[in-house]
Amino acid sequence: MVIAAGGTAGHIMPALALAEELRARGHEVSFVGVGGRAGSGIPESHGYPEDHVPLRGLDRRLSLRNLWAVVLAALAVPRMMGVLRRRRAQVVVGGGGYMAGPAAIAGRLTRRRVVLMEADSRMGLANRLAAPFAKRVALAFPVAGRRSRKYTVTGRPVSRAVRDATREEGRRRLALDPSATCVLVAGGSQGAQSINDAAIGAFCPNPPFQVVHVAGERNEPEVRARVQEQGCGPRYHVHGFLDDFPQAIAAADLVISRSGGSVFELAAVGRPAILVPYPHATADHQTGNARWLSEAGAAIMITDDDCTPERLRELVGALLAEPERLEVMGQAARAAARPDAAERIADMVESVARRSRR
Repeated sequence: MVIAAGGTAGHIMPALALAEELRARGHEVSFVGVGGRAGSGIPESHGYPEDHVPLRGLDRRLSLRNLWAVVLAALAVPRMMGVLRRRRAQVVVGGGGYMAGPAAIAGRLTRRRVVLMEADSRMGLANRLAAPFAKRVALAFPVAGRRSRKYTVTGRPVSRAVRDATREEGRRRLALDPSATCVLVAGGSQGAQSINDAAIGAFCPNPPFQVVHVAGERNEPEVRARVQEQGCGPRYHVHGFLDDFPQAIAAADLVISRSGGSVFELAAVGRPAILVPYPHATADHQTGNARWLSEAGAAIMITDDDCTPERLRELVGALLAEPERLEVMGQAARAAARPDAAERIADMVESVARRSRR
């Protein structure tokens, strides 16, 4: 099997969860990524061969950069075909992001079966373009207009590490006080300026609880400098990126984050959350993701404009003052989770592979 997942770590993690399940069943799995982006190298660190194909996403406005993106996408197809032949792949799995389109076309041109995964509440442009080339599409959520037998709602795959993460182990790995309250702040693999600003303003100086702030790799130097300048003290822990992010979720009593595909990790671990959807996400899919958990009673959703230090301080204070409410929200998160998503998609991939052999 070849899994093509590129763009962000948010696309890599569910693809890794699927790869883990396929490898446990005795299949050979390799990855194709963009290279040089967040998430690049993660498959190799988990023991999977990884090929790189140069590619970039489209800007949301007209620009010369988009012309170059189209050229790279066209060149990516024959490069992907070469990877598939060299790896002797039977099935191509599009793990999301702009790698999905060239991967699906290359799969069809080389007579491989194609399976796509969509991790959000709206299908991204790449998956919409790739869908006609796919035999099956696994959806994290029901998507309007995608009702044929090709589409199956499976949930978003989460790894065994997510499902097995514990509060005790998470706190040990992050060197946190096992008995003190902990709030996790995360803006996704790329970071989120509005969340970074609001968290520092809300909790500094001298936060009354432990804060684990995952600022994004490019934002880490600035956030770390501001935290030091404002005297946040040793209870405020700044990270750019965490390979063991599930353990950070498990270590927390409350999570403040964007609402990309990580909402399924929050659900699987069972942690209450304050979700701040990215307002410029394609088709506003992060609002749909956040609404899924908020309607389940597992999260509070606020807009990016409403994510101010004052509002964040008010919400966090109110929630931490009601531990019973946090427990109920955590239970609601676990009830909404789909922990068998990786197994269901692996079944789908194996079924497609059997038909390919026939």
